[in-house]
Amino acid sequence: MPKIHLETIINITDINIVFNLIRSIDLHKISTKNSKEEAIAGKTSGLISLNETVTWRAKHLGITQELTSIITDFEASTFFADEMVHGAFKSFRHEHFLEQKGDKVIVKDIFDYVSPFGVLGKLADFIFLKKYMQCFLIERNKVIKDYAESGKWREVLEKDLL
Repeated sequence: MPKIHLETIINITDINIVFNLIRSIDLHKISTKNSKEEAIAGKTSGLISLNETVTWRAKHLGITQELTSIITDFEASTFFADEMVHGAFKSFRHEHFLEQKGDKVIVKDIFDYVSPFGVLGKLADFIFLKKYMQCFLIERNKVIKDYAESGKWREVLEKDLL
């Protein structure tokens, strides 16, 4: 079972902004423009929270697919996890850990997944899938970091924070 570990350091003094950016459906759409992700069911905009679902339609590896995930664990500002309910993977759990350290927020992602198709899925992991998913998550974290550090976070969060 592949597991991806990432750490992103964001230069900001407000952990709440980063936490909200990570769970923002609207920022997710922006950060995944290459795969044209669109929220089509469940929570389709704003901030996703405990027990809420979102269904995404996207094009990955040349294939249009749908994936539904649910927020299964939630501790405001420091942790949440989403898990696949339906989609291309056999299963996945994505944990988001946040910690404020001075004027920085440390974000740790753990993406734990099981590919479908048994031995063929394991071969796909080895050849390309794990690297593809890692690059996908790194690119998403770059957008989160950019929005948090530049102040562009207001563009996606202000309506949710009023």
